[in-house]
Amino acid sequence: MIDSHAHLTSRQFASDRDDVIRRAREAGLSHILCIGSWEGAGSVERTLEVAAQHDFIYASVGIHPHEAKDATDADYAHLEQLARTPKVLAWGEIGLDYWYDHSPREVQRDAFLRQLEIARGLKLSVIIHCRSSQNSTNAWDDTLALLRQHWGPTGLGGILHCFSGELHHAHSAIDLGFLISFAGNVTFPKAQDLRDAARDLPLDRILIETDSPYLAPVPHRGRRNEPAFVAETARCIAGVRGLQPDEVAAQASQNFLSLFHAKIAHP
Repeated sequence: MIDSHAHLTSRQFASDRDDVIRRAREAGLSHILCIGSWEGAGSVERTLEVAAQHDFIYASVGIHPHEAKDATDADYAHLEQLARTPKVLAWGEIGLDYWYDHSPREVQRDAFLRQLEIARGLKLSVIIHCRSSQNSTNAWDDTLALLRQHWGPTGLGGILHCFSGELHHAHSAIDLGFLISFAGNVTFPKAQDLRDAARDLPLDRILIETDSPYLAPVPHRGRRNEPAFVAETARCIAGVRGLQPDEVAAQASQNFLSLFHAKIAHP
């Protein structure tokens, strides 16, 4: 299995990160993509340090829409340099978040476009965060419109992480070369729409992730999430597709390795 999105440098792992990583290996994970979200000085460097210490852990770098209002020109330039580190697979997570609106939407949009341009120059795929509010402009429509205009022509593709949109949003992203990643929330009782999407999308366009320490899947819901729990996401998707969990995990792993074949060491 591969956890395509984990925040291993989160403070929730500060006391037992080594144990968490050990349990991931024991659970059968061959790779973890550790997300290097910028949260001020030194935050992304910690992600790169964890990746450097473990041959099966890789990294991304990027400025989350929540922090877009605080990033300076110097921060963008610094991240661009860090992204040249060999174990950095992708740029992200980046995108639009209309649920919390921690940064003004126009600032989020500007940060999104700026980072797409940087990623284009580095020839890195992008990891997209998108969360919409039911009572406002749909962030999915805005995100896909920007990707269609500014990213699709690059052919670099990427990942829609922790997918929470509608089936037609996923298909639009697939048409732009994206993989659709499902997190632990696909297991939640009220998430039938996500399970329907996981059932209906082409299996060769699906990834699995934890987004740990967030969104622990059933039966671990309410606990801190960790990469070993990605098995529950595979199990859930297998159940709605009439497959074995190993089949889902193997195909999702192959999808991940195919996207990053130029930069990743295969197991």
